[in-house]
Amino acid sequence: MSLTSPLGRVLGLGSAKEGSRHWYAQRLSAIALAILGIWFVVALAGLDGVDLDRVRTWLSAPLTTTLLLLMIGTLAWHTILGLQVVIEDYVGSRGLRVALLIAMKFGFVLAAVAGAIAVLRLAVGVPA
Repeated sequence: MSLTSPLGRVLGLGSAKEGSRHWYAQRLSAIALAILGIWFVVALAGLDGVDLDRVRTWLSAPLTTTLLLLMIGTLAWHTILGLQVVIEDYVGSRGLRVALLIAMKFGFVLAAVAGAIAVLRLAVGVPA
């Protein structure tokens, strides 16, 4: 039994001062993904066919390439932010938590870079 008040127990702990920034980043990336997702679905629906030549022609437009690269980056960022919260909240061991966070971030950055390279190769017309 402690004689300190509830305020006294938490007084020195303080705040990390990053919760609101993380929350806003998640919301901003969600809004961006909603807009980019709608664009992507409408743009794909507007294609007459889905053969490789049509996709390359579609991707060769600078605006299409730019928006698709933004979508890949935003998707990776949003996923990292969301999984970071899940890992921080539900993984008890500090060492495992840090290892999972590092592995998750490296994995999604690697996936985003691979996606960006694939889009750029198709847009420029580099053969496989």
